[in-house]
Amino acid sequence: MAHWLLLYDLAPDYLERRGVLRSAHLLDAEAAVARGELVLGGALADPADRAVLLFTSDDARVAEQFARADPYVTAGLVTAWQVRSWVTVVGDDAAAPVRSE
Repeated sequence: MAHWLLLYDLAPDYLERRGVLRSAHLLDAEAAVARGELVLGGALADPADRAVLLFTSDDARVAEQFARADPYVTAGLVTAWQVRSWVTVVGDDAAAPVRSE
């Protein structure tokens, strides 16, 4: 399995507007966790201008589909998003582990 980072750019008023959408967003995220797709997710702090979600899957489509359906995206709290391949090399769940010689 590969790792994918879903990167969100957040609207300037994200913190003020997220309240009414947060439950739906978190339900979608929890469902993705239960399916084994989403590993971690959350907003960056100080300032809360970006968010990062870590997915594990064979291809980027899982993260892309999540973003397209995310209430934060569809309501405009996310102003832009992208999915990037993350080549993990260290840690128990690294997709491409490298051992020192």
